[in-house]
Amino acid sequence: MPLIPEEPQIHEKAQGPRATPASGRTASTPRPVPGPRPAAPPRPGRPGPVRPTAPAQRAPRDTTTTKPGPPGPAAPAAPAAQAAPAASAATVAAPQIQLIPATPDGALDAAEEAVDLLLDSGRTPGDVLVLTTGEPHPWAAHELSFGDAAYWAQHDAGDDVFYADAAVAERAASRAVVVVAVNGGPEAAAARALGVAHTRAGALLIVCGDPQRINSVLGAGV
Repeated sequence: MPLIPEEPQIHEKAQGPRATPASGRTASTPRPVPGPRPAAPPRPGRPGPVRPTAPAQRAPRDTTTTKPGPPGPAAPAAPAAQAAPAASAATVAAPQIQLIPATPDGALDAAEEAVDLLLDSGRTPGDVLVLTTGEPHPWAAHELSFGDAAYWAQHDAGDDVFYADAAVAERAASRAVVVVAVNGGPEAAAARALGVAHTRAGALLIVCGDPQRINSVLGAGV
């Protein structure tokens, strides 16, 4: 089903990992509404006083003497108790999807705006995963220059926003929020990124890009 773009909301930016956009890029795009937050567990009530249970009355003994009669037929065996039905598997709720219209040149900046708003709303940096379909995020390009092992070690630490290319998105672990910047690349890259992002997002999936292109990919069964 086609998605309706979110109403624009303007917020102050929080300090966080920001990349300098390439020359000529603009990011005049609406910002997403923060996704659902887990509700606080209810406080347990105070138990009331326990009233003692009255002792059961004993029936009077029958003093009449009776002779035992011949043994009767054996009582039929009780049917075996039926096994309780197995509990149904818990239904996993699909993540909420938000679309931020943006051109391929502005999708990366729009994704950065979305990350800023998420951090402003109280999300921790380790809650957020950012995927790109075209040019890699400058942070990812810089960290990969130190080697693949060091790059993925930061992903495994899970204490900061992690940026990854759609080509390696399947290696990324699930996070509460996944942001996809459709900033170029072939159609297959966008479909791959959206498909993986939908399975990795625990609560919220934010997609920054051309609405017509994104809706066509989402309508294809992502």
